[in-house]
Amino acid sequence: MDEDLVDEIEYLIELLTKSGFFSLDEIMEILDDQFIEEEIDFSGYDISLNDFSNENFSKLENAFRKLSKEGIVAIHNCGFDIEEGVSDAFELEVHLTNNKFKADGFCFYTFEDVEEAVFDGKLKITFGDFENDEAKALEIGKTISRYLKEENFTIDWDESVNNQIEINPFIWDKSYDGDKEYEIEGAYEVFTANQVL
Repeated sequence: MDEDLVDEIEYLIELLTKSGFFSLDEIMEILDDQFIEEEIDFSGYDISLNDFSNENFSKLENAFRKLSKEGIVAIHNCGFDIEEGVSDAFELEVHLTNNKFKADGFCFYTFEDVEEAVFDGKLKITFGDFENDEAKALEIGKTISRYLKEENFTIDWDESVNNQIEINPFIWDKSYDGDKEYEIEGAYEVFTANQVL
């Protein structure tokens, strides 16, 4: 196996295990899919989940939970990149509306953002509203920023709707929890649990 491929595999394993979003079975499945052309047997690889403290991640979860009470649907690990994340957020809004819930706006970070948090120690949060109303989107951004600051995160943001809110530094310390849902399913659960119909 050539060195570049070895490096690529090691990098992906490190990212998937450190992300804290995937079980060992899911990691194996992702590796098989990613390197399907190479026909690699990953069963011999020594892959173990991280044993991180969850300290920073718990504060992030706390902020996201509080945002749902403000009518902002907050999504962990939402899509691979921003385009996919926005699409998922709007899909979630349709489910909420169909079930008589009203979300004013959204925020999320993508798997690309998780990658940056794991390796570069900062986490970017994308936000917006569902009606393409810039003034409303800006208010949503300010609310998100306020709740993140309440959790003692240092925020780097120019208060513009065109730029993401960055938590910097952010030590990514999420450990895997098989009992919790994330992504749009988890965001739906948290949002609806915090609403009064």
